[in-house]
Amino acid sequence: MRIASFEKVSRERFIADLRKSFPDLDSPEQIYEEIRLPRRATAGSAGYDFYTTVPIHLLPQQTILIPTGIRALIDPGYVLLLFPRSSLGFKYRFQLDNSVGVIDSDYAMAENEGHIFLRMTNDSLSGKTLDIRRNEAVAQGIFLPFGLTMDDDATGVRHGGFGSTNRKE
Repeated sequence: MRIASFEKVSRERFIADLRKSFPDLDSPEQIYEEIRLPRRATAGSAGYDFYTTVPIHLLPQQTILIPTGIRALIDPGYVLLLFPRSSLGFKYRFQLDNSVGVIDSDYAMAENEGHIFLRMTNDSLSGKTLDIRRNEAVAQGIFLPFGLTMDDDATGVRHGGFGSTNRKE
């Protein structure tokens, strides 16, 4: 069953967000052109690999905010869950700061174009420094259906990203 698609956010959105996270980075326009849409590595893979748009060099306990340049267009009744790539979690305790990222189907229509960010930490307990080249897989996303309670009456409208669902204008 095909229930979603990935696309890039606009060039302007990505460059503005990239400059917030990395103000000294050269060639943001070139980085935008080279954004890789999430892909499954094999026919049996459940997860879609998300790739870093910048090189990563993290000492133990350091955190990075990665603008992916990606948004997900998801059918109602499904959610995209984001997890760190298994091998990086196993070797470095590289983890998403919010444990599991939850991308709702209405997030693509948020004011930020549904731009998916990954805030990740090298939580190594053994002193390992983490180095990842640009355009390497750092996280994986899995689409899952979800259910509603019989008395569900949600009518809220999303305006932004984190914490915006219940915020009043």
